[in-house]
Amino acid sequence: MYDKEKFKGVLPALLTPFDKNDKVNAKSVDKLVKYNLAKGVNGFYVGGSTGEGLLLTKEERMDLFEYAAAANEGKSTLIAHVGTICTSHAIEMAKAAERLGYDAISAVAPYYYGFTPQQRKQYYYDIASSVDLPMIIYNFPAANGFNLDKGTAEEMFAHNDKFIGIKHTTADLFALQQFKTMKADPIVYNGFDEMFVGGLSMGADGGIGSTYNFMAEKFIGIYNAFRSGDIAKACAIQTEANEIIALLIKYGVFASEKYILDCLGIEMGPCRKPFLPLSEEGRTVLAEVAKQFAKA
Repeated sequence: MYDKEKFKGVLPALLTPFDKNDKVNAKSVDKLVKYNLAKGVNGFYVGGSTGEGLLLTKEERMDLFEYAAAANEGKSTLIAHVGTICTSHAIEMAKAAERLGYDAISAVAPYYYGFTPQQRKQYYYDIASSVDLPMIIYNFPAANGFNLDKGTAEEMFAHNDKFIGIKHTTADLFALQQFKTMKADPIVYNGFDEMFVGGLSMGADGGIGSTYNFMAEKFIGIYNAFRSGDIAKACAIQTEANEIIALLIKYGVFASEKYILDCLGIEMGPCRKPFLPLSEEGRTVLAEVAKQFAKA
């Protein structure tokens, strides 16, 4: 059995910094991880959507796993996102994460080809059986057309006890609540930062989010206030965070987050193409946003 308590709380979906040669910037990974550890995050989700994982080669993703693990120094929970369209590549990355001491693996469902439900389930079974790490299903229907439901989740969790959690990146909070009624009692993460309070109210055990990279203190504040019963305070902090999130959406979420971190002293570089660079207007607005957060 796995210790599920270690997976609860606030976990940044780690951004991937690039250097001037478009290579993963190991020094900035180290700085970003330590910046967030100092704020008190519970762990990191590495190589996922926020980390531009699907724009990295599998070798780059495994390098990223290594850099993040070295920076973390065993101080918090590490989840490696190994999802990709090719099962053998996902297994290779899962094995790398296991060697590096990660606490769990996660995977988005295979995409593009319109795989059948059984093909999707087998993909997860193959990855989960390849290592001794627990598996967290990444439910992100807007990205791949696969919408995990309670019945399918129950079948998968019953098939292999390595399935311990679900990263729920959808606005369907009813589905989130239904996952929490499963016999397996999975760890369920809220995936959309702008509705963290909503996710917690429907039973989420914590959150994995991109804006946590630079404003983790707000989400730690929401989490702690909610757990202590101060719902008004949790909602007030959520409102503060959402004012910033609205600006990120306007100018491009990942590029905006990276630029804010640039302003805070962590060199992040641009997002990989086909993402476009941040506009000059965006840089001006977000430089002001950055002033409210501590520098690295």
